[in-house]
Amino acid sequence: MDPPVYDTLILSDVHLGSEVSRAEDATQLLRQTQFRRLILLGDIFSDLNFRRLTKAHWRFLGYIRKLSNPKRRVEVVWVEGNHDRGLVDIMSHLVGVRVYQEYVWEYQGLRHLAIHGHQFDRFVVNNSLISAANSFVHLQIQRFDFTGKWFSRFVDRMGTRWLRLSSKVASGAMAHARLRQAGRVFCGHTHVALSRRDDDEIEYYNSGSWADSRGTYITIDAEGVRIHEYDGQQRSDDRDSGEERGQADPQPAEFADEAGLSADAEYENIGG
Repeated sequence: MDPPVYDTLILSDVHLGSEVSRAEDATQLLRQTQFRRLILLGDIFSDLNFRRLTKAHWRFLGYIRKLSNPKRRVEVVWVEGNHDRGLVDIMSHLVGVRVYQEYVWEYQGLRHLAIHGHQFDRFVVNNSLISAANSFVHLQIQRFDFTGKWFSRFVDRMGTRWLRLSSKVASGAMAHARLRQAGRVFCGHTHVALSRRDDDEIEYYNSGSWADSRGTYITIDAEGVRIHEYDGQQRSDDRDSGEERGQADPQPAEFADEAGLSADAEYENIGG
């Protein structure tokens, strides 16, 4: 049986430059899966330090560059996350993808909305300096975590639960979708993959992250919206069957050619 061709595939929070990024798995997923539209739903990067990008991280960017080639006939969309700030204008030009604050599209007569979700996280919005310091501390924990990164991922999950991010982002996103007259809204940011449906029949989906023990992603097709957990196989196990319901750090230049990126490209502002 031929593998399915999805209308849209959504992934977020790859956190390139982070010790816990599963960029290699994310690249493998994209190579194995057929889709017409790819939405990178924010926090593709971890911070501004390019020296933290590994060979696997540059390969991920190189494959995004290949997908953005018009000959591929794949629409590639990048929605900005809070960790991407300061990088999107440069990297979006290098990988050939336009960047949005939020993205809206129509599918099967229903309006869909993609927004990273940090906009509904009051702690990030109101405490940008503390949030940045928090991210730095977490990166240092990852660097000196010799438990196979288990402790780093545990800290990340506990932070999400302590701040009650999942419920806050879900509520804010569905309220925003209501204002934008969207029937479905998709977010990242919380690193917790889940789905909800409110009394107004607005569906909320979170794509999870690629910084946990296994990456998660969302697919949309005629059968509905599904959240998957990547297991290294061509077809991965569903996390949710919501069918129509509720080492050394390489320098960037070392891998620019290998990744299909131009090391001396001229940068331009294409943020949207």
